[in-house]
Formats: sequence, structure tokens, C-alpha cells
Amino acid sequence: MKPLQSILTVLFIALFSNTVSAQFGNGGFNNGYGNNNGGNRRMNSSMDQNRTQEKPKEIPVEVTVAKIIERIKPELLLDELQVVALSNILNESIRTQGVLMKAETSHELKVENLKVLSEVTDRKIMELLNKDQKEKFVALNEAAKNPKKSKKKSK
Repeated sequence: MKPLQSILTVLFIALFSNTVSAQFGNGGFNNGYGNNNGGNRRMNSSMDQNRTQEKPKEIPVEVTVAKIIERIKPELLLDELQVVALSNILNESIRTQGVLMKAETSHELKVENLKVLSEVTDRKIMELLNKDQKEKFVALNEAAKNPKKSKKKSK
């Protein structure tokens, strides 16, 4: 009886240990799904995606300038030389604006510096435009500053 009992005990332990290793990943044949390895990989990759989503992507200055030029070119009837000159002015202005925003100064000083930068940029742009274009540019600036009023006027 003892040999039969020891064989059954060994068989029981062998079957039980195989089940345990399949559940908890102790065996070599669970393909990474035991002990939640697969779930951890998926969770880590989603956490990496969340980290990258937290930091907004910085839009290149050239893309912003291209959008601005694309919007004002037909309205102001700009020639190619004016487009190049305005692009250069806007590139410089937007880069300077970024530097001013990152500067460690008071909010009031930042606002004042940005206001001065805006005036200088507008003055440089006005120097490039002819009389008709200047009037249209002033109207565009007013519409941009007061979008609610311009929408009411167009209705």
C-alpha cells in the first residue's frame, strides 16, 4: 500500500505544481501571460503614451508664419517679394515672442514687452505695404482684435 500511496502523492504533487506554475508564471510555458506580465506591458505602454500627451507639441515657427501668410496674402494681394519680407519679419517676431514668454520676469513686464514687440512688428509690416494694402492690414488687425464686432458687422 505504501508504494501505491507514494506514487499517488507524487502524481498529485506533480499535477498540482503544474497548475500552480501555469497560474503564477513559474513555469517556462506560460508565454508571458502568467503573473500579469502581458498586462503590465500594456499598462506601461499606455503610461508612456500619457506622458507624451501631457507635453504639448511645439509648432515650428515656420508653420505658424506660413498659416498667417496664407490667410493674409489673398486679402492684401501681396506679391512674392512682400511675402518673403513679411515671412522674415513674422519669423523674427514670433521667435522673440517665445523668448519674452520664457523670460523670468513679472507678468506686467512681459505684457508690456509683448505690446512693444507687436507695435514694432506692425510698423515694420506697414513699411512694406502700399496705401491700399495698409488700409486692409489695419482692418484685418481690428477684426483680429475684436472678433465679435467683425462677426456682427458681416451679418
